[in-house]
Amino acid sequence: MRNVALAPAVAPPPLTGGLADSVFAVADRSPALPVLARRAGPAEAGWEEVTAAGVRDEVVALAKGLIAAGISPGHRVALMARTRYEWTVLAHALWAVGAEVVPVHPASSREQVEWILRDAGCVAVVVEDEQGVMTVGTVCARLPRLRHVWQLDEGAFADLMARGAPVPYTTVESLRRIVLPDATAAVVYTSGTSGRPLGCALSHRGLAYPCDTLLAGWAHTAAPPGEQPSVLAFLPFSHVYGMMIMLMCVRGGVLMAHEPELTEAALAPSLRSFRPTYLFGVPSVFERLYKTFLRTAQQSGRGTLFERAARTAREFAAAEERRRLGTGPGPGLDLRLQHALYERTVYRGLRAALGGRVVRGSSGGSSLDRELCLFFDGIGVFVHDGYGLTEAGGGITMQPLGREKSGTVGLPLPGTGIEVADDGEILVRGPSVFQGYVGDERATRAVLRGGRLATGDIGRLDPEGYLTITGRKKDVIVTSGGTSVPPALLERRLRMHPLVHQAVVVGDDRPCVGALITLHPEFLAHWRGGLALPGEGPGRETREENALREEVGRAVASANSAVSRAESIRVYRVLKEPFAVDDGLLTPSLKPRRDAVVRHYAAEIEAMYQGRFRSRPVVREPAEWDETDDVFR
Repeated sequence: MRNVALAPAVAPPPLTGGLADSVFAVADRSPALPVLARRAGPAEAGWEEVTAAGVRDEVVALAKGLIAAGISPGHRVALMARTRYEWTVLAHALWAVGAEVVPVHPASSREQVEWILRDAGCVAVVVEDEQGVMTVGTVCARLPRLRHVWQLDEGAFADLMARGAPVPYTTVESLRRIVLPDATAAVVYTSGTSGRPLGCALSHRGLAYPCDTLLAGWAHTAAPPGEQPSVLAFLPFSHVYGMMIMLMCVRGGVLMAHEPELTEAALAPSLRSFRPTYLFGVPSVFERLYKTFLRTAQQSGRGTLFERAARTAREFAAAEERRRLGTGPGPGLDLRLQHALYERTVYRGLRAALGGRVVRGSSGGSSLDRELCLFFDGIGVFVHDGYGLTEAGGGITMQPLGREKSGTVGLPLPGTGIEVADDGEILVRGPSVFQGYVGDERATRAVLRGGRLATGDIGRLDPEGYLTITGRKKDVIVTSGGTSVPPALLERRLRMHPLVHQAVVVGDDRPCVGALITLHPEFLAHWRGGLALPGEGPGRETREENALREEVGRAVASANSAVSRAESIRVYRVLKEPFAVDDGLLTPSLKPRRDAVVRHYAAEIEAMYQGRFRSRPVVREPAEWDETDDVFR
């Protein structure tokens, strides 16, 4: 028996060409409209806006340079750079000449770079800096098809434009006009939480369809009435979610700025200076924002006020949700009065920290905690959770306007169908489903079954057709006692504690579920500074460690409250260093690579379980869990 949800086949206008056409269409329609923003100099110098006509002219000039360099339709060119202005312009120049974009995260290892460039058969690669040149240089001898390495920070733009000056504009136009919607536009490698990445061939139509559908149905909510929507892009364009954001902005005439650094120190001033109207992020970004709000309030002596205001925001948003879903009357008088008070004293300031103009946002990459959705909704920034994956062009579901349901990822996009198989796996069909894995027909056949894409994600559909993601099929943990545990919920609940930065739940073939935890460096420092512990020296250090152990224990207990006893975390270990993209333990979308983490910390995991079950497996009462474990080794 399968649950089926099929949205009405209401689609945007059919695509007749390639992705580059939108640059020319927007420029023809509104040549003076600002569509991209780049740094005018140092971070404090502000932003320089580039008009639609200006972007089109740069795309044409670069396309001419690519033609002069021998880039032809069907050639694959890797873009190995952070989220920056040049990435957007180069991608559209490549599409204008019929070439295919191969995004590569700039922090990829030498082995990953070699595999992607060889597997995709790239003839050229664009890198950002000298480090990128050195990485490619160490492997280029084993890449016989690679002919060009262009470095952005060494004038690659100017060199290509100068090289292409003699090429007539009509050559670009003729190449652009023969690009068909079903031609391959990009080969996007799955970030992969385990195993070697596979190259997903995505057509122009497949990438455009979810973007155009979202623009047709939701673009009017992305800014206050009468204002041009604006987005600060900071997620990596090497991931399909980041690329989808870029394409929606370019195709919809949305003003987009680029922030290459995905850190609090970089994001906070960029949000305040650029002042976007819409916020795209992944759960870790919204979790970090919430923890920053809390830490800032505590540092100013307003921590209790913030916690009360946050609780009111969640209660208000939950009541509003019940009202719009027809299951309740909405906020009562007392709740409305409290919410109005905190709007003046708290919420307005929180929105100012985001630039003061953000009205809505979207989270993707993995599920966002319901309580976090309600918090942002309650402070006046409705953040709704959506669902997508690389093999489906990035977008599968969205929250229906006026019927949003926090804690779910919404309903299928118009024209997209979703089924949940008997084993819980989500199956998808629709125009955005990919063409297949490059050079791997066996892997393609394994996921494309009768026109449906087997996503590998598990979830459920409620009676109204809203989808809830419960985890990855391959990530389900089976303990030695036979208990199956999807780790996503426990990990999400752990991360909601201010001290917890990252969490990976383990326990395959073990007596119970365990967890590897990293702590948030900034909040840990703030927490240590707020401890009221007398004395100095070794005695104080012991007391501080005990207090930290108790606090992490509270985070574990809170996570355990969401699951049954058999699924709960019994042992855990706090690691000294957070997972990072650079060390291969995080994907570009900031999700832990589960298999890599388990391999990397195999000794710690073994010690964690042996310390608990040194003589025989003993299941203790919750109050005794981890009582004697040195979880901070």
